[in-house]
Amino acid sequence: MADTASLQTVTPPRPTGRTSAMLSPAALRTAGPPLLLVLLVALVTVAEPHFFSGTALSVVTAQALPLFLLGLGQMFVILTGGIDLSVATVCSLGTVILAQTIGATGPLAILITVIATAAIGAVTGFLTTLGQVPSFVVSLGALGFWGAVAQALSGSTTIYIDKHYDAIYWLSSWTFLDIPAAVWIGIVIGIVIWAFMSRHPRGNVFHLVGLGERPAMLSGIPTRRIRVAAFALSGLFSGLAAVVLSAQQQSAAPQLADALLLPAIAAVLVGGCAITGGIGSAFKVAVGALIVTILRVGGAVTGIDPNYQQIVYGGVVIVIVVLTLDRSKLTIIK
Repeated sequence: MADTASLQTVTPPRPTGRTSAMLSPAALRTAGPPLLLVLLVALVTVAEPHFFSGTALSVVTAQALPLFLLGLGQMFVILTGGIDLSVATVCSLGTVILAQTIGATGPLAILITVIATAAIGAVTGFLTTLGQVPSFVVSLGALGFWGAVAQALSGSTTIYIDKHYDAIYWLSSWTFLDIPAAVWIGIVIGIVIWAFMSRHPRGNVFHLVGLGERPAMLSGIPTRRIRVAAFALSGLFSGLAAVVLSAQQQSAAPQLADALLLPAIAAVLVGGCAITGGIGSAFKVAVGALIVTILRVGGAVTGIDPNYQQIVYGGVVIVIVVLTLDRSKLTIIK
């Protein structure tokens, strides 16, 4: 009897349900990203106390904006359970379209660029939904195709924007509270998307398709149209990011935004959007974009070799997917 009592006293307690809930993918997606952002800000501030001064804040937000816009577009596709690997390439093509049309059309070139990239995204969506081809395959093919188109249109050279540059110059030159006008516009866009998705009766259609396409279809949601719309929005936001990049650099190039593909995907996933679909918001993408940007800019400030940035992004994406993946939606892991 004494031996039994002794054994009972040293037996470790089993994890409680509350502990399991705190470590669940849902909890990690909700609380993890904001906490990680605060931790990064604290670490960088300790290493460089003047990092978040007025000028540095302007630089951080300006660099985060293209990632935020590309991430917003990617978010709609990921919400439906797909992925768009062509967002960065379409963005690069958008800068070329803008540079080649702004001289003759002025501010109208912005609208031309956004419409063109939205149409490109819609084509990818049509091929994915109507052809019943995985989005990974279609968007990978689109990446190569539109990259070649950008090379052909630009002659594989950088195009400097001189005539009517003032039509986009104000996006990066005008500031309020040391933050560029383009960033404020991006904040407004994010708030509008968040409000629509959280308040409008039909604002969760992308989530519903990602959580279960067949149940969504049976409930009357036009799932194919929603999936096409998701890719069209991905293209649209690629065009907006192209305008911002061209305004910041006064130039266009067929590979100007290509290096932003992995950071943009990382921003969506790190922010708490589920790769399996159905979970995500503009706020999550904003947090993710800031995390990735601080990793980039803060890493340079603290002396981390820029050559290791892609390693960091790749590692972060893998860790986040492992921690937040909803395995209940996957019957077979391939």
